[in-house]
Amino acid sequence: MTTLNALKAPKGSTHRKKRVGRGQGSGLGKTAGRGGKGQKARSGNMRFEGFEGGQSPLQRRMPKFGFNSPNRVQYAIVNLGDLEGFAAGAVVDEKALRSKGLVKGRWDGIKVLGGGALSKKVTVKAHKFSATAKEAITKAGGAVDELPLVPHKPESASKAHAGKGAKA
Repeated sequence: MTTLNALKAPKGSTHRKKRVGRGQGSGLGKTAGRGGKGQKARSGNMRFEGFEGGQSPLQRRMPKFGFNSPNRVQYAIVNLGDLEGFAAGAVVDEKALRSKGLVKGRWDGIKVLGGGALSKKVTVKAHKFSATAKEAITKAGGAVDELPLVPHKPESASKAHAGKGAKA
């Protein structure tokens, strides 16, 4: 192959469109290749995915359970032991946690848990803290700054809740 304009489909790989119901001489006239009578010969026959000939399909026979809340808030978890890697007096926020690789991916907020030990004085800014984490940070001389949780950007929320006549 030298140039893109020289590309061609291999011989025999393309087929002519089947033209059904165009008279007896075409070879697919009268019943148009569907045979005589029966459910499959009718228009709108039941060829959709999961159809089992009128028998209750598998996806309807299986029991349904569980619930996924559309308003679920998912937190990135950070333990106290992970904060030991920061310098004394440092401000630990989402940006700092991401730069250290402690928080990856997309989350609604950050929650600090009391796993591990903290010996340095650090200011931690997060959306949620466990009681033991709060206690351990203040005991080490640090400060806890609980941020308000905003799971979506305000402008996107205003667009989503805008009325029919309102401009977003």
